Amino acid sequence: MRIGVMGGTFDPIHLGHLVTAEAARHQFSLSQVLFVPSGQPPHKLGRAVTGAEHRYLMTFLAIASNPAFQISRIEIDRPGHSYTFDTVRQLSTEFGATAELYFITGADVMRDILSWHRAEELLQACHFVAASRPGFTLEHYLAKEDLARFRSQGNIHLISVPAMAISSSDVRRRVGAGESIRYLVLDAVENYIYKNKLYRA
Repeated sequence: MRIGVMGGTFDPIHLGHLVTAEAARHQFSLSQVLFVPSGQPPHKLGRAVTGAEHRYLMTFLAIASNPAFQISRIEIDRPGHSYTFDTVRQLSTEFGATAELYFITGADVMRDILSWHRAEELLQACHFVAASRPGFTLEHYLAKEDLARFRSQGNIHLISVPAMAISSSDVRRRVGAGESIRYLVLDAVENYIYKNKLYRA
């Protein structure tokens, strides 16, 4: 059994996240993709992050129509900082030894992953699916020595996703500036943002 794990702040979740998850599901024959909104992301310290319940509900609304997409509160309900290593270890226990985990993230995140909590163990614990814009390779994001370390692990996969040009930060900026976010997020997420007055200047 192959399980995709889509971790992220999802502040807010946008079409790029959904297209990436579906591309990974198809390319790696994943049984499901589990979206895991972060609780207290350590890499976001010093920046205002929307409350976890808002981010959870937006993610829930965004994935509701896809039966292959599921959502987990594992990081929201766990006290303290949200470390990917802890999440992967807990999910490995829950799904059992026969499950293979595929952690899905943006390729730009890979340049920082070696500084993550227990990075070396994390790289051994699951596959990594790095989503990039068309025409980009891992060489665009990683130094040669880091690239060699990743390739030696044998579990780093790059997929091309056109919608990776969309970003949560741009969605937040657009809302704050009074610009349209239609077709960047699902209608249900857009309505939720406006109803709850999120990202206002």
